[in-house]
Amino acid sequence: MELYSGPINKLIEELAGLPGIGEKSAGRLAFHLINMPRPKVERLANTILEAKDKVCYCKQCYTLTDKELCPVCSNEKRDRSTIMVVENSRDLAAYEKTGKYQGVYHVLHGAISPMLGVGPQDIKLKELISRLEDDLVKEVIIATNSSLEGETTAMYISKLIKPTGVKVTRIASGVPVGGDLECIDEVTLLRALEGRTEL
Repeated sequence: MELYSGPINKLIEELAGLPGIGEKSAGRLAFHLINMPRPKVERLANTILEAKDKVCYCKQCYTLTDKELCPVCSNEKRDRSTIMVVENSRDLAAYEKTGKYQGVYHVLHGAISPMLGVGPQDIKLKELISRLEDDLVKEVIIATNSSLEGETTAMYISKLIKPTGVKVTRIASGVPVGGDLECIDEVTLLRALEGRTEL
């Protein structure tokens, strides 16, 4: 037996489909949205649609942005000889919060995972390799998560890049195994960056 009417159930179902939102949280959010004044709900809905319509990939690093180049890539003061490779835009944001890394990034939008059917062709690896054709790049820092998929991706990237003569490093431990970069504090991220090792 359904506890709520169709539209409420549908809203709960849609919200529960979001990452990190369980059935109970979805229910709380649904009732909160229903009780919000209509102008606030419309503003939220329009903001979501605007973000969906305007957000795209940066033409250089492939992070999410609303312009051709993201703020990092468009900043002339950034050190373009160092590229940090991360799995997603949230990881990039986590490193930017440290305020210490002055290089540029490359966002893969995933990690190699044969179990999930994600291969090298499914992430932004071709684009990374094409960036290395520029003689300016001296080091690639691999900052993928310390999960099986992250480690697999790091080793794959290392094997691809080493023949080019570009130095390849991996962020040091300090980032817990199985941890997601976006959830780790700035001090731990900074220690991991400073203690990186060559692969």
